[in-house]
Amino acid sequence: MPINKAKSLKGEIKVPGDKSISHRGVMFGAISEDITELTGFLDGADCRSTIGCFKAMGIDITQEHDHVVIHGKGLHGLSEPQQVLDVGNSGTTTRLISGILAGQPFVSTLNGDESIQKRPMGRIITPLTQMGAYIRSLKNNNCAPLEVGGVPLAPLRYDSPVASAQVKSCVLLAGLYADGITSVTEPVVSRNHTELMLSGFGANIKSEGLTATVVGGPKLVGQKIEVPGDISSAAFFIVAGLICPNADLLIKNVNTNPTRAGIIKVAQDMGGNIELLNERVVSGEPVADIHVTTSELHGCEISGDIIPTLIDELPVIAVMAACASGTTVIKDASELKVKESDRIATVTENLTNMGCDITPTEDGMIISGGMPLKGTLIKTYLDHRIAMAFAIAGLVADGETTFDNEDCCCISYPDFFKTLNNLTNQ
Repeated sequence: MPINKAKSLKGEIKVPGDKSISHRGVMFGAISEDITELTGFLDGADCRSTIGCFKAMGIDITQEHDHVVIHGKGLHGLSEPQQVLDVGNSGTTTRLISGILAGQPFVSTLNGDESIQKRPMGRIITPLTQMGAYIRSLKNNNCAPLEVGGVPLAPLRYDSPVASAQVKSCVLLAGLYADGITSVTEPVVSRNHTELMLSGFGANIKSEGLTATVVGGPKLVGQKIEVPGDISSAAFFIVAGLICPNADLLIKNVNTNPTRAGIIKVAQDMGGNIELLNERVVSGEPVADIHVTTSELHGCEISGDIIPTLIDELPVIAVMAACASGTTVIKDASELKVKESDRIATVTENLTNMGCDITPTEDGMIISGGMPLKGTLIKTYLDHRIAMAFAIAGLVADGETTFDNEDCCCISYPDFFKTLNNLTNQ
């Protein structure tokens, strides 16, 4: 779908359900007793991979659009799968489910697409091995395919070298199967959906400072969970509302968990007109409606502790920086290199092709904003966030912006282009 320069952007939207919470709802429901019901579930490719993995282990799961019902079998109720567990393109599925599989009495094999087979899994292999787990990279390259499970686990106090909710969650989930207390200490606090949701299911889990702790052997009980909108999906429209002319957008029912909402602070620091309305708590998570209007933006530095709270939003933040006056410096974000694509390289390549002055660095990028962008062919590298970020760039670019593959948006936002089209045709 080609994108052309927008004359205005007005309307009220709801974005798809939070991907992190949707994944966890299925996983925790599967290892809980009784029924877990999710409303607002993200019906995207990644979350369907999670459902498929647990169905393959004997869990009865029914889905009708964004409504999912999981008939849990308790902490020890999973059955040995008769085939390779297909995680698709989902790093969350791969890393979190490894923690659960490490505590099973059977051995499972995990594998996914070409992209997932390049993403670093040594960061979970190390702590799980320290817990006594059997986990092996079948190609001996610390990547998928992985073989996991079959031996008892011991509790662990783990100092993680990276601030990663996926690593933290993997270890805490393995800790459910260990006899004793398992803890993870991070250099910076990462998103805390696992801690919040596991507590709701009945786990003895707590967070204090940089450390999250869980006690093994809990009885988890199914829950009813209302999944709020994903701020990572809302981010594209937050930026669109700030950079497009004559823009006035209301994005309803968005998860504003402070461990995820760094983009709101950055937008405000850059001079963006952004406000949170109707703030409330839904299923343990802070939620609000986000109102944005056209703004005169200026550059800033984005670094340090805020990076884990907006790591997935940095591609579209880079687009925002390209439209702002002055220089924006993004630092401490080397994690961008090991996402669905090397996002330092892919953002740099595409913004350069659109006429932006951008310099990649070892752990981020330097963007001199304010120059007019021009439409071009966007190379997505099958990365959903790259495709959507540059669709937003296309709204302010001269000429036509096209994509080598826009279907990758289905990973997290199947109706993205439809939503965008509706807003630009009010």
